[in-house]
Amino acid sequence: LGKIFQVSGVQYGRLESNVTLACGKSQIRIPVAWHLNHSSVLPWHKVTSDGTLVLLHVDHSAQGNYSCYDNRGLLLHSVKLRLGHPPGLLSISCKVPNHTHVRCSWVDSVKTFLPAKYNASFRGTGQEWRPCVVDVARKHCDVDHPAFWQTIHILRISETNALGSETTSVRFRLHDLLKPDPPESVLVNELEGYPKRLIVSWNFPSSWPLHDAFPLMFQIRYRPQGSIYWSEVYAEESPVMIFDALAGYPHEVQLRARDEVNSDSQWSEWSPLLLVRPWEVSSTSESPELLLPDYIFPFNTKPETSTAKPPGGIIITVKLIKDHPEDEGNLGLAILLVLFSVVILTTILSLIFVVWMRQRRRDHVTKQELTSMVKMKSMPI
Repeated sequence: LGKIFQVSGVQYGRLESNVTLACGKSQIRIPVAWHLNHSSVLPWHKVTSDGTLVLLHVDHSAQGNYSCYDNRGLLLHSVKLRLGHPPGLLSISCKVPNHTHVRCSWVDSVKTFLPAKYNASFRGTGQEWRPCVVDVARKHCDVDHPAFWQTIHILRISETNALGSETTSVRFRLHDLLKPDPPESVLVNELEGYPKRLIVSWNFPSSWPLHDAFPLMFQIRYRPQGSIYWSEVYAEESPVMIFDALAGYPHEVQLRARDEVNSDSQWSEWSPLLLVRPWEVSSTSESPELLLPDYIFPFNTKPETSTAKPPGGIIITVKLIKDHPEDEGNLGLAILLVLFSVVILTTILSLIFVVWMRQRRRDHVTKQELTSMVKMKSMPI
């Protein structure tokens, strides 16, 4: 039989087990009648000689308000039955958006169908347990100013309901979980008069505290729309100038961020993709690039990486992309055709020369033979 858990007129039972409902505290054996939600129709059950109701292998349909009456129809006892499962282990994951905050959330491995309470605590190696503030509705808890200098941290969460309790513990390294939120307010603008330049600007993630000495490294990637190759620029501050945009083509641009000091940290997710077209030269305007040309980057058939360090200590890394692959393919085909034609022509001329030389030698030999025959005929016998 299932155990009896009765709290303030509510009795809890375990699904798929037998649940016993007593008709009050009286031990007098009198005939009783049970009703469920004012109906005499009950789930699969039996009634013992002392008036106890035993529900057999209960499911959700057995939940409700149960009442027992004596043979005169007087109410003896009533109770509300709720059914569910005891807690199981939790699936826990933690996010560390900056050095001052940790948020851990969890998912139940067992659907209990019952209200639960959660108690969470957090500590670094060798430290005292401290509370992780729980939000029951959203099933997460928060820790402010964790001990980032500790290598290993432990989080334990206990789930309790009317049928039991279960505690789940996880161990992790904050340095490995540190993952900033994506950069915000990302803008990409053309630069008037410069068809190969773009200006990229952004703000730090609002969740990243600027007053603390934790700098971020930003990665910008961009490519002409339709290209499979990305170019990349790394920077510490906004804005950044792109010098090698492909004139006349719309470009896709994205940003992400990472803690500059902690090499074990993770890159943020990419910011939403932005599409922008560089400034285009008009037939009536004169481009300032004639006076101040952009840096010229060679385009190769395979992506390469070049690194330069401009003033201010900003490291710029550019992956070169393939430019006009169709034009390069047509040019290469034309060169191959010309070379092939030259080889064929040379071969034909060589054959003609060889045949001509052989014919010339043959004519010379024939001429000598005729001369010899004439001389032999003119000799006296």
